[in-house]
Amino acid sequence: MGHDSIIEIEKLAKRYGEVSALDGLSLTIPKGSVFGFLGPNGAGKTTTISLLMGLIEPSEGSARVLGFDTVEAADEIRVRVGALLDETGLYEQMSAYENLLFYARVWKFTAQEAEARVETILSEIGLWDRRGDLVGSWSRGMQQRLALARAQLHEPELLFLDEPTAGLDVVSAREVRDLLASLAQDGKTIFLTTHNMAEAEELCERVAVIRNGQLIAEGEPSSLLSDSGHEVTIVGGHLAAAAQAIQGRADVVSAVLDNDRLQLRMTTSDPSDVVSDLVAAGASIHEVTRGTSLEDAFLELIGTDT
Repeated sequence: MGHDSIIEIEKLAKRYGEVSALDGLSLTIPKGSVFGFLGPNGAGKTTTISLLMGLIEPSEGSARVLGFDTVEAADEIRVRVGALLDETGLYEQMSAYENLLFYARVWKFTAQEAEARVETILSEIGLWDRRGDLVGSWSRGMQQRLALARAQLHEPELLFLDEPTAGLDVVSAREVRDLLASLAQDGKTIFLTTHNMAEAEELCERVAVIRNGQLIAEGEPSSLLSDSGHEVTIVGGHLAAAAQAIQGRADVVSAVLDNDRLQLRMTTSDPSDVVSDLVAAGASIHEVTRGTSLEDAFLELIGTDT
């Protein structure tokens, strides 16, 4: 395994009879990063996490996590990573404190270590004052924050998080994202699946997009935006004549003029040179907005018929 990588995946495949859930995936994920694993439902995201945690075995290919082979050393991997998958793993008839104390004992903390760690982590996520509440009485957002605390109770270097903000209201989702950002600042590596493209764009240094079990794009979010093109809307006067000044530019893929609005698709996210040329050609610019997001790039990559 590379010195700076925490996950290495080589031509990983998983088939169930004639159905291919994952088909030849190869990825290297660096330490200390938030890696977004994106794709529509059924693309193979959860299957990939299950393979990386050694919960299922691949049909072909291999993967190493924290330097361990996922087939030969699955137990070693699972005791060294944290995970929040389909279920929170919380007991609703127990208090928040009792839940974490139980898991601390599972991780073989001494009684003194367990109490200290639970107090620390509940304080860090702002729930120490609510430690005596039954978890079943909490909102889904509070339960999800506690579930994240459970996943990192034993201070793993790597966290697998499968749709951690799915179904949360806006405020709760923001609280979870803030918690993830804090973990990333502390040097944790987070393998994150999400359908929220704004969330991925905000949190992830790198992302991969899969469709039908196959990798179709990988890189920094900005590189995916560049590949799909950047939409820029320019509002102003005298645009018709000035627009001739930008015809044939290599960084302008297309230009559509509608009265006082010029819609551009560009190969760069910075329209300043184009705006300067338009002004020099006599246009009066009132507003410039950049409309392309990671969601736009994602939809273009996977196709909107998915």
